[in-house]
Amino acid sequence: MSITEQTKLNKKYDARKKYLRAKEVAEYIGVGLSTVWLYASNGTLTPKKISSRVTVFSIDEIDKLIEVA
Repeated sequence: MSITEQTKLNKKYDARKKYLRAKEVAEYIGVGLSTVWLYASNGTLTPKKISSRVTVFSIDEIDKLIEVA
């Protein structure tokens, strides 16, 4: 990933944000949306339902997943 792309991601995912939606997670870690939901179903990531139609994932947990990989 180029420095410009990384800078854009850093601006998009503000450090004050604690949770990301599934589509944002996919972009953040560079996988497909279906992979994010696979990680949620097999327990690799813990989804948090904040309403009947909105599910979020902890950035801290995502960062730990990236460190392991």
